[in-house]
Amino acid sequence: MLTRAHLYVIGDVIKVGFRAWARIQIHAYNLTGWIRNVYHKPEIFGPHGGVEMVLQGKEQDIQGAIEAIRQGSPFSRIDDIEIKHEDPTETFQEFTVLKSESFNHRG
Repeated sequence: MLTRAHLYVIGDVIKVGFRAWARIQIHAYNLTGWIRNVYHKPEIFGPHGGVEMVLQGKEQDIQGAIEAIRQGSPFSRIDDIEIKHEDPTETFQEFTVLKSESFNHRG
């Protein structure tokens, strides 16, 4: 059964290769969705931003990917991950690294 998880990854995850590393992890679990840096949601990420992602696939694959993501990439630090499980409203064909989302883009 197809399921979806919306993740907010909080910590030092911007400009440390986290999105590229996460994409490799996600592909290993055959998941689809997207990932992007987000700077404009300080109520979630704090003043330095964080990473938002949507994972879609089988529940056990999503859980495996989340456990890998909790470990973080070599140069990142994961402080917390907020996870919201959702019913899929669309079907993704692949896992995509999106452009950063920001009102005042910093890079």
